[in-house]
Amino acid sequence: MLKTYTYPKYPYTRPPELSGAAAKRSPVIVVGAGPVGMAAALDCKLHGIPVIVLDDDDTVSVGSRGLCYAKRALEVLDRIGVGDPVVNKGVEWNVGRTFFREKEVYSFNLLPEPDHKRPGMINLQQYYLEEYMVDACNEKGIEIRWKNKVVSVKTDASDHVTLQVETPDGVYQLDAEYLIVCDGARSPIRNMMGLDIDGKIFMDRFLIADVVMKADFPAERWFWFDPPFHPNQSVLLHREADNVWRIDFQLGWNADPEAEKKPERVIPRIKAMLGEDREFELEWVSVYTFQCRRMTRFNHGRVFFAGDCAHQVSPFGARGANSGVQDTDNLVWKLKLVMDGKAPASLLDTYSDERTWAADENIMNSTRSTDFITPKSAASKTLRTAVLQLAQRHAFARKLVNSGRLSVPAFYSSSNLNTPDVDAFASHMEPGAPMEDAPVQVDGTASWLLDEVGNRFQLLIYSAHPNHLDAATLAMLSNGAISVEPIIVSPHDQPLPGVRSLHDYKGRFAQRYDAKDGSVFLVRPDQHVCARWRSLDIARVNAAVARATCNA
Repeated sequence: MLKTYTYPKYPYTRPPELSGAAAKRSPVIVVGAGPVGMAAALDCKLHGIPVIVLDDDDTVSVGSRGLCYAKRALEVLDRIGVGDPVVNKGVEWNVGRTFFREKEVYSFNLLPEPDHKRPGMINLQQYYLEEYMVDACNEKGIEIRWKNKVVSVKTDASDHVTLQVETPDGVYQLDAEYLIVCDGARSPIRNMMGLDIDGKIFMDRFLIADVVMKADFPAERWFWFDPPFHPNQSVLLHREADNVWRIDFQLGWNADPEAEKKPERVIPRIKAMLGEDREFELEWVSVYTFQCRRMTRFNHGRVFFAGDCAHQVSPFGARGANSGVQDTDNLVWKLKLVMDGKAPASLLDTYSDERTWAADENIMNSTRSTDFITPKSAASKTLRTAVLQLAQRHAFARKLVNSGRLSVPAFYSSSNLNTPDVDAFASHMEPGAPMEDAPVQVDGTASWLLDEVGNRFQLLIYSAHPNHLDAATLAMLSNGAISVEPIIVSPHDQPLPGVRSLHDYKGRFAQRYDAKDGSVFLVRPDQHVCARWRSLDIARVNAAVARATCNA
């Protein structure tokens, strides 16, 4: 039991298959009602794909677990309809500070410029995120089957996957055209299928203590190396919702996990940090080790792995849940095109190609962070101490300080789905880049660029004179099997009848995309740029769409 949160209990319903109904074949089944599984289900619903979610529990995750949700993940949550409650409840922050012993040596700002809808990070206990996502699934009519545990997976059929599902009332069979597995780091389904996951386990232990207290500390990320209250180790402090504060204490590999979780061991550590006079209550305590590893491939026939079952990283950098949400963001639009017969099955292979690349980037950054935080030799520790001392006075050393390189979205720069640039651009909104947000107006009403795009292919046409454009020419973008919606972005409020228009009233779109009069940007359903040119050519656009859907 937590002091600040009451766990919901979701009702188990006897599956119709156990009452004589014929075995159902669902277009998509998602296993796991955590953040990644429910993101997949909500995205499927958004794309018109019928989906069933199976989960072996009947409530949300125990303990605060995942905590930091980065700007790109928030933008994905916006697209699937759950961004607002997360941001409204969570704690917003952009600034992080790093201390060596008692002195601050380094700080950063995740969002140094204005005019973005979402902050760099929101801190929110994972159980709140899951509750909001369950609410959204229920509102949208997505079927979640609680207390339904998958005990067998058969993949030998060419057109479906067969599941055996255990419930309190017995075992039944479900068939799925496609299976999305989001069942966590231990992944029973990955193990059932005999699939590999390789990488490195780090020989260190960390204590998580969620503490309820009233404190006037700013909503920032504070990280200490070798502080006087926890010498020779590291400590991390974060603020959560409900006056809860997350404190991570490095313990060392030889610490006894069960002993360290006891209040008589935890409370003295916290008092040493906060002072004897600070009043607090323990909310949740856990000891963890971590690893950096991934599956070789994330797709196996009609089965797709997403989130922790596919890849795992250390918690420093908030790359776990954020990366998992981006997995489903990448997968579902591709699945929709293949299911509708508008793209070949080879498009689904690019899910693994793009997201294993992203996982490798996360693992590399996470490994570097962990090596800096937990040096494994006297020489490494001496080097780290020198870096931290130099960082107090010299800017070059601050770039070497690594208390966790925080989650950033993946740039699929080398993806085969991109059409390479043939024109010069100064912006980093290159093919493969996740779109940057910008304030816009729609019919005089303030909005945001990312709220106006997504879920289909779109062509953003930057024009200083929209009335000079030919609506009939733009209509040719919709003549193929995969239609492309033209959207005019203009520095002037001059809409073109029959074509959706966005007013770049602050000029941020032009600035962030290096958009000049006539520039065009082809964007994917997951809000990634896949091609850009300095002038509109319908044939080039259609060829880029074909390439982005493996129809070339």
